[in-house]
Amino acid sequence: MSDAPWALRLWLCGSRALPRIAEITLARRVHRAQNSVPARLGERLGRAMIERPEGTLVWINAASVGEVASIADLARDLMTEGHRVLVTTTTTTGGSRARQIEGALHQYQPLDTARAVRRFLDHWRPDLACFVEGDLWPRLLAEASRRHVPLALLNARPSRSRSRAPRLSAALLSRFDLVTAQTDAVRSEITSLGVLADRVLVPGDLKSAAAPLPADPQRLADLRSEFEGAPLWAAVSTHAEDEAAVIAAHLAARVRHPGLRLILAPRHPDRAEAVAKSLAEAGLTFARGGTPGQAEVWLVDRLGETGLVYRLVPLVFLGGSLGPQGGHNPWEAAVLGVALLHGPRVSNAAQAHATLDAAGAARAVPEASSLGAAVGDLIDSEELALMGAAAAQVMADRGQARPRTLAALRGLIGARLAPERAIPEIAP
Repeated sequence: MSDAPWALRLWLCGSRALPRIAEITLARRVHRAQNSVPARLGERLGRAMIERPEGTLVWINAASVGEVASIADLARDLMTEGHRVLVTTTTTTGGSRARQIEGALHQYQPLDTARAVRRFLDHWRPDLACFVEGDLWPRLLAEASRRHVPLALLNARPSRSRSRAPRLSAALLSRFDLVTAQTDAVRSEITSLGVLADRVLVPGDLKSAAAPLPADPQRLADLRSEFEGAPLWAAVSTHAEDEAAVIAAHLAARVRHPGLRLILAPRHPDRAEAVAKSLAEAGLTFARGGTPGQAEVWLVDRLGETGLVYRLVPLVFLGGSLGPQGGHNPWEAAVLGVALLHGPRVSNAAQAHATLDAAGAARAVPEASSLGAAVGDLIDSEELALMGAAAAQVMADRGQARPRTLAALRGLIGARLAPERAIPEIAP
């Protein structure tokens, strides 16, 4: 404890001393912010809504939609091998995605307080705890480690915090028995902090190995019929910083391509009302709900439609790349042979975008004002077909990340740290 960074000691002490009423207030605030079902508030305090199943339990903590999507197939692999899987999420949208993994259990992640974490672990008693990408919570890690639960960090990506707070990052990462990194560069980042090299593997990016997002065949056929003959593009996982550029781009591109239609799918469907207002102000006809009708813009205001969208369009602008969000996962579109446009701010998936850009499957637009020209140039062009083919080829060359990650996890399931490898206690 005395050697731990002061910020970590402060967090652990504070999470233990937090008054119960403050803990409950915080849980309510988090739950409401996520528009979660009130009846499930207790999960934020570590109170389980369901019984722990018999047998080996693998717990996977995946903050939101992107993280859940990256581990969905891995979770199915683990269940196929006879293990039960619990997925915890912070967000409600992530929870909705987790509940689509047939056979997996879902609960909301408990607050990182001593009472909530201990209550959670007392009930679930996981045989393996996996944290996805970089959502590391000091109390969860410390308490799981104290109970000798094997810990794995899956699909680690680049992180500014490793250079900004190296001692804190090293203290958290040193607790893991296994780290799987997306790239060699990420592995170097982590081992440079003192994490043992034999614990850090590079199986590849789990997101690139994920199966295509699902889509109902009949619904897909119906939607294709509604869009038949029209030039079409989509903007997916957009945020407020993207949508003004998308609307302006569509208005510019339709001058060159009369009849051009747009599918607009905000990252958070609960923002659809604000997006609808912007579309109306721009004079665009739009439809919401399950079908586009004859509207120029189909505003997708519910979850679970992205697999359909990627199968309907040849060209997608991927949001989160013009504002501060850092971009989103491009592999979900690429695996379905979709050509991609994205803005310059893609730090969350920099290597993935760089790979697709270099292969000619994706193209960066340097600024928001460039998007309209890029869309106009690509619609109905030979280059668009070549980009889609390049995306499909890139994805055909990938796919080993998941089996390699699964093989690494097999050695941890049911394991306990041997005394000679015990990690020093830091939890107060």
